[in-house]
Amino acid sequence: MIELEGVPELIDPVMVAAFEGWNDAGDAASGAVAHLDREWKGEVFAALDAEDYYDFQVNRPTVWLDNGVRKITWPTTRLSVVRIGGAKPRDLVLVRGIEPSMRWRSFCNEILGFAHELGVEMVVILGALLGDTPHTRPVPVSGVTSDADLARTMDLEETKYEGPTGIVGILQEACTHAGVPAVSLWAAVPHYVSQPPNPKATLALLNRLEDLIDIRIPLGELPEDARAWQLGVDQLAAEDSEVAEYVQTLEEARDTADLPEASGDAIAREFERYLRRRDPAAPSAEPGDGSYLRDTSSGLTRPPKRTPDPEPGADTEPGEDDAPEA
Repeated sequence: MIELEGVPELIDPVMVAAFEGWNDAGDAASGAVAHLDREWKGEVFAALDAEDYYDFQVNRPTVWLDNGVRKITWPTTRLSVVRIGGAKPRDLVLVRGIEPSMRWRSFCNEILGFAHELGVEMVVILGALLGDTPHTRPVPVSGVTSDADLARTMDLEETKYEGPTGIVGILQEACTHAGVPAVSLWAAVPHYVSQPPNPKATLALLNRLEDLIDIRIPLGELPEDARAWQLGVDQLAAEDSEVAEYVQTLEEARDTADLPEASGDAIAREFERYLRRRDPAAPSAEPGDGSYLRDTSSGLTRPPKRTPDPEPGADTEPGEDDAPEA
């Protein structure tokens, strides 16, 4: 039985989850949830028992000193809650952790237990995969769901993926079977510059999350970090003619594929985001004053000598060849 003493009644809560590891190329997804937690000063209210889900020889605990006292931090998944203030306040339940090593069904059931007790209306799971996408173009973000009705009402793709999956895919299916609306947002990270962090991919995920649940997210220094990241990769690529030629090939392929997106819905989405950021009546980026319980315990690689895989689309998940390095 899950008891959430100290957590107030939430307003239109949405759960946003991300997990480090296979589904987190460039740490883009976990970085997005960390950004939300940091900007809105999230209050941790629960942590899953690490002993139940993690192999400590794979994800090792860390030892640290607190005023001369040695303490241990165990790898686990923590839940926090943030309130978005403004004229139409609402709450986000943030789930951030590491892809579990074992007992995935029990892990998902425990997450869903929290979602049920908190009255979560929808679960949004963030992921990032390696793809044949150039770093010089906007980061592709695919929104997928297993719910045909949700796909129609929210203009998402109904996933048709078949193959190996990670905890993102498992949790989404668990939500669907439990009758909880669930969406996965996938950012494609250039495979030739997969080292974390990737602030440009994190920014793209947050922008898509804004559109999906109609909120305004304070971005802080993230846009500047994304520009600096791209300039740095530009400079590294310019020093290697083989990489520069490969990037140009990806740019040409991407521009050809994106020609239909140069007008219509894409422009409308960007204009709506611009207006939302200028509208003082939009949900405030300031944290609310709700009292929450805090848990006190608590480089470039050369292009491959192979035929490029298909451009990652809305119905793909990372496979064996494009899985992010842990």
